[in-house]
Amino acid sequence: MALTIKWINHIEAWQHSGLKQSEYCRQQGLNDNTFGARLSDYRKEQKGTLPALISVQLQASVTGNIVLKHAKGHQVDMPTSTSAPWLAELLRCLD
Repeated sequence: MALTIKWINHIEAWQHSGLKQSEYCRQQGLNDNTFGARLSDYRKEQKGTLPALISVQLQASVTGNIVLKHAKGHQVDMPTSTSAPWLAELLRCLD
């Protein structure tokens, strides 16, 4: 059974009240058995929405730039992710 906002609000209010379930029901004029049934429905619905751990793979990310200044006045500004072989070839070409 899909819970109505009314029951979700009652259940969450009860959880934060610090009262026993029967005390909350008595104060709110609710039937204990009905409340228990709605609480059971609520818990079943919540099982599908509980936080879960998932596997992720992170790649190191280095931000910033490399600045190459050649004696002849050339300056090259590039990301730190620039491949080393490409950078070596560039340096050979600049000589």
